[in-house]
Amino acid sequence: MRITVSTAQVLAALLAEPDADHYGLELMRAAGLASGTLYPILRRLTEARWLTADWEAIDPVAAGRPARRYYRLTAEGAVEARRALAELRARTSPPDLRTAW
Repeated sequence: MRITVSTAQVLAALLAEPDADHYGLELMRAAGLASGTLYPILRRLTEARWLTADWEAIDPVAAGRPARRYYRLTAEGAVEARRALAELRARTSPPDLRTAW
C-alpha cells in the first residue's frame, strides 16, 4: 500500500489508541484532515484489511444523532501501520551528517 502524508496522519491517529474504536469526526480532528480526504483513506485501509468498520448499534431517534461508523485497527493492520510509518520515517529522515565527513 502506498503511504501518503495524509495516510500516515490517519495511521498515526489510529495508532495513538490501537485497540480503540474511532469514528470519522474524531479521526478528522486527530489527523487534521477534511472528510473528503479522510474517508477515501479509511475505505482503502478497510479494503486492505488494516481496519474493520462497523456501524454503531443505536437508535438514531433516541440518541438524537446519526449512528457512527467505527473503525478499528486489525492485528495485522496495527503491525503493518507501524512498519509503514517506520519505513516512511527512515526514508524521510535526514542522513546523519556527522558520519558523512
